[in-house]
Amino acid sequence: MSPFSPVPFTAHRSGSLLGVAAIPGDKSISHRALILGALTVGETRISGLLEAEDVLQTAQAMRQFGAEISQTAPGDWQVWGRGVGGWRAPDAELDFGNSGTGARLAMGAMATTPISAVFTGDESLRRRPMKRVLEPLTKFGATYEARDGGLMPLTVYGTDRPICIDYEVTVASAQVKSALLLAALGAPGVTRITQEALTRDHTERMLQAFGAEVSIEPLDNGGERICVMGEVELWPARIAVPRDPSSAAFPLVAALIVPESEVSIPDVLLNPRRIGLIDTLLEMGADISIVNRRESGGEEIGDLIARHSQLHGVVVPPERAPSMIDEYPILAIAAANASGRTVMRGLEELRVKESDRLSAIANGLRACGIQVDELEDGMIIHGCAGEVPGNATIATHMDHRIAMSFLIAGLASRAPITADDSSMISTSFPEFETIMRSIGAKFS
Repeated sequence: MSPFSPVPFTAHRSGSLLGVAAIPGDKSISHRALILGALTVGETRISGLLEAEDVLQTAQAMRQFGAEISQTAPGDWQVWGRGVGGWRAPDAELDFGNSGTGARLAMGAMATTPISAVFTGDESLRRRPMKRVLEPLTKFGATYEARDGGLMPLTVYGTDRPICIDYEVTVASAQVKSALLLAALGAPGVTRITQEALTRDHTERMLQAFGAEVSIEPLDNGGERICVMGEVELWPARIAVPRDPSSAAFPLVAALIVPESEVSIPDVLLNPRRIGLIDTLLEMGADISIVNRRESGGEEIGDLIARHSQLHGVVVPPERAPSMIDEYPILAIAAANASGRTVMRGLEELRVKESDRLSAIANGLRACGIQVDELEDGMIIHGCAGEVPGNATIATHMDHRIAMSFLIAGLASRAPITADDSSMISTSFPEFETIMRSIGAKFS
């Protein structure tokens, strides 16, 4: 089969979902562990690495920059880095597949090193905006050549005379912020990055674990200023990757909408900037318990227990969007199964994800018989109180989260729901089908 051949997949109304869903490692932390390991002199050991296509593409890119990377056991990896400023120019294109995170962070990490690299990816990634990262990287002294709109394939030319910068990130994007923080490592002096919206902070936490000089100052407007000292030598570290809350969202919501279900999800990352979905579901009346809270590697983790619930619509605060930006597709499925209206605003960022996720969600819900009012920056979903008609084939637009979300919807809908393509699910959650079947999901 050609790698470009779609793989349709159908979810059927299921009986109760019961058992333990052992989710793989967090994708965001996995990318960052590989990249920071490659910027370190010495051996970094990583356990629990997500071995999905997106992350493996980042690992291969780090090899092309000169790092030595090997797997020692399932989930266990070693990285021998070349140090800040020590990367070599790749002798071939860097293919990041579907991974915007890997591509954008790698652009930042190389921007203050005097090498050049060509970045490309799959059809979806080549449509996604890169100028939002490329333009601020020029402030450090880097340059680039790209297709109109800053699209891939593109070439980044790192600078041999980097300068530190003061910069305000105007989009609520952890990827843009993280790219600048990584570029700052190679620039002499202190770089100051200001953001008004509090995006996920894994890069800051991990930089500190690797010995970087990082300070964070809260601002009166609710934002913060992050200061990074450049020209530092990072220390090797041991990184234990917690389980991914974005992947946990799928069995979590499935348990809430399928009658008589109870599912446990152990060791989930509970970083305060990643649990917006859990906060929202609790406001909707979800029966979710968080037990065995503990800390691992500077991050809070815990075990989730989710039980079938009678959900009701809510107004989701727009300022919560950065803490759950990847979870809106599956939240939309919960909202479709709730009673009343759920209002979601502040979601402009969803229009430049793997697909225009706002339109993809709205069109998919309408195909399933749900009334949706699509807004420029969000949507209003009119729930069916657990009676979603289904009987639809969903256009996934090569978007893994759209595919998985509507497959979860099919487990509780009156008639089956088909994703027109499931092949891209492996980019972030290759165990999705196996884990969901293990707790009772019916797929064909």
